[in-house]
Amino acid sequence: MSTPNKDIEKVEVRVKWDPSDVGEPANDLDIIAATYGTDAPYGSPVYLVHFDSRAPDGTITLNRDSRTGQGYGFDEVMTLELDRLSDAYSRVVVGVAIQQRDGHKTFGQIEHTAVQIREGYTNLAEDDFSAVSAATAAVVAEFVRDASGSWGFSGAVRGFDGDPDSFTEVMGNRSR
Repeated sequence: MSTPNKDIEKVEVRVKWDPSDVGEPANDLDIIAATYGTDAPYGSPVYLVHFDSRAPDGTITLNRDSRTGQGYGFDEVMTLELDRLSDAYSRVVVGVAIQQRDGHKTFGQIEHTAVQIREGYTNLAEDDFSAVSAATAAVVAEFVRDASGSWGFSGAVRGFDGDPDSFTEVMGNRSR
């Protein structure tokens, strides 16, 4: 049976930030997507997508990656083609993590941070990370497939303190 309701089909998650001051270690923020199986939507992710990786089926890709925040506009962009994602997956959680190579750095220490989640020309959510300024990573979006196969969206920003590896282990937990 068809339905006239539109669900979320293809979204972009976009992040921007200012470069570090001259002589300071680079500000490097990364978008990370974790895909969860229908059989364990709150278990371990089936796979992660981040810099140097993509979804096995090509449905989630990082289109733009920056290690410095230099340039105009959004520095990192990830596309999620939810309408093409296999029925084996029922949940996708997207986060942003700050690389901690050169010491502990939080969102509050990086100027002009912003995240935007868009479907076509429609902004689903925007945030500047000010509510999680003491965090080193944050969940920025959660997409969940319902029983009819339609994707829903939640854009609450939830902060986390730790390195990117430990963030990927807990970013999809119910308690986060």
